[in-house]
Amino acid sequence: MDELLGLLRIHIKRGVNLAIRDVSTSDPYVVVKMDKQRLKTRVIKKDINPEWNEDLTLSVSDPSIPLMLTVYDHDTFTMDDKMGDAELDISPYIEALKTQVDDLAAGTIITRIQPCRTNCLAEESCVVFENGKVVQDVVLRLRHVECGELELQLEWISLPGAKGL
Repeated sequence: MDELLGLLRIHIKRGVNLAIRDVSTSDPYVVVKMDKQRLKTRVIKKDINPEWNEDLTLSVSDPSIPLMLTVYDHDTFTMDDKMGDAELDISPYIEALKTQVDDLAAGTIITRIQPCRTNCLAEESCVVFENGKVVQDVVLRLRHVECGELELQLEWISLPGAKGL
C-alpha cells in the first residue's frame, strides 16, 4: 500500500461511429490497461454507437504510466477483431488534482489539454471542479482504424492509508 497513490475511476461513457467489423455492425467492448492491470466493459450487441456508462477502477502507483484503451468486436467463433486503440496520459489530470480546490466555484476549469500529434484527444479536454470533485471529460480518437471515438470521464478516489498525491 506504500506505493499506491490512490484510485482512478474511468467512466466509459460511449463509443461514437465505431468501425464495422461484422457484416453491417459490430459488438464492441473496451479493454483498459495500465501497467499490469487490465479491465474490460461488457459487450454491447450490434451497435457502432454503444452506450456503456460503465465505471472501471484502477489503482495508480505511477502517474507517468499512460492508460491504454482498446476497442474490440466480440466474435463467438473466431478471435475478437480489434476496432482501434488510444493512449491517454493522465499526468496533466494528476497535476490538476494537486490544485487547492477548497475555494473554487462549481464548474471552474482548472486546466485545459489541447489535442496534438502526441495525444489521442479528438477535442480540447478540460479538468473541472464539479460537485466537490475534480473530473476530466475526454474524447479520444481511436488509432489504427478507419473511424471511431471513445468518450470517458476520469475521477480520482483518495484512499485512507495510501501515499496520496
